[in-house]
Amino acid sequence: MNILMPTDFSENSWNAISYALSFFKNVYSNFYFVHVNSPEWEQKNENLSPTLVASKNATVAFQHLLERLGKEKLNKKHQFFTSIESGHFVDTLRAHVSEREIDFIVMGTQGASGYQEATVGSHSTEVITRVKCPVLVIPENATYREPRHITFPTDFNISYKNKVIHTLKQVCHFNESALNVLYLSKKSEDLTERQESNRVYLKEQLMEIEHGFHFTRNDTLEEAVESFVTSHDTQMITMMAKNLNFFQHILFHPLAHRISYHKEVPFLVLHE
Repeated sequence: MNILMPTDFSENSWNAISYALSFFKNVYSNFYFVHVNSPEWEQKNENLSPTLVASKNATVAFQHLLERLGKEKLNKKHQFFTSIESGHFVDTLRAHVSEREIDFIVMGTQGASGYQEATVGSHSTEVITRVKCPVLVIPENATYREPRHITFPTDFNISYKNKVIHTLKQVCHFNESALNVLYLSKKSEDLTERQESNRVYLKEQLMEIEHGFHFTRNDTLEEAVESFVTSHDTQMITMMAKNLNFFQHILFHPLAHRISYHKEVPFLVLHE
């Protein structure tokens, strides 16, 4: 398994690293840590010979990161690699995904500069929407809990490609997790013929893992997810990138104060 972990050396970034080490604890994995010095940062600090300074600082920061990893419980199934890049963030990650055959990207929601007005930070948003690789996003307040239950919200309106099905089952196998498929609707309506066909296909494909199908109706998607996540002791939420238009309120919009899952529950975005 090849895991790509972009880092800015913030505590939120370390939290994502710590979570990933636990989540993939049973899997032989190569962790590729990458720090990207973006052109935007260099332009702001052009009088400081930014590329040289940033690379030197990142080298020292990586040394500290590896020392910190060395203090964790050693897992012989894990290997670590580091790299410092200059370029556009998304383009750099795309190149790594292709060159290193990356299976998952893992990153935090908030960087060192923070991004408080939305559920996920700007870099996370770009990666989720523009990099064709499963992305596991770890909220700032998330602490690792054995993922016994994973919730998969869907509206059954899109077909489920083999790659998505494979990743869903793979993620459940990592820690013997149960998958709860959650159909969300704002109105009380029967499934269309297409929705029913997609639902039946999904159910057939999930037979080899523990799973269940659930239905909830609520005018507000955020509240529907919050209620289900709480009542079903969910440790992770997963959804399809193709479905993000439907679920954009869950991920990208400011949320009501009473909605807490986005600060505590990791979510995995799947790509076809």
